Amino acid sequence: MSQRNVGVAILLSIITCGIYTLYWMYKVTQEITEYNNENANPGIELLLSLVTCGIYYYYWNYKMGKRIAQARGTSSDDSILFLILAIFGLGIVSLAIMQSQMNNIASM
Repeated sequence: MSQRNVGVAILLSIITCGIYTLYWMYKVTQEITEYNNENANPGIELLLSLVTCGIYYYYWNYKMGKRIAQARGTSSDDSILFLILAIFGLGIVSLAIMQSQMNNIASM
């Protein structure tokens, strides 16, 4: 799992008008599913988010909270927080929190 600078990732997301956010979402999904030995395709999850006009994105945020908790080995997760942030249009904040948590896992 590679560590990313959260501030730079947010800046790149803003500069590229969200295109980097799609790449970031793909990489976060890919790395956490590989870490958890899950059989998931990050490309399909990204495609579902685009095809469903963002509806699947809400579920993706929830599911990523569960995946990160599994990777940390804890029963408490931030899935509801990620879902609420996404619903209120703060998906970039939930993605930044996810990346921060994944950076912590990678540094262990």
